[in-house]
Amino acid sequence: MAKFPESEARRYRNMFVCRVCKSKIRTTMMRVIAKKVSCRKCGSKALRQIRKK
Repeated sequence: MAKFPESEARRYRNMFVCRVCKSKIRTTMMRVIAKKVSCRKCGSKALRQIRKK
């Protein structure tokens, strides 16, 4: 399967995963660093970037 830059950007750009409940959230890096965004499901502010497979 070919990897296109457009599809990679759609899947992985600005996508973060909650470290507690593993739900996915799309937001910017600056909001995550400033702790302005929290998980919708559990309320945690501990987020990490999604891993590329």
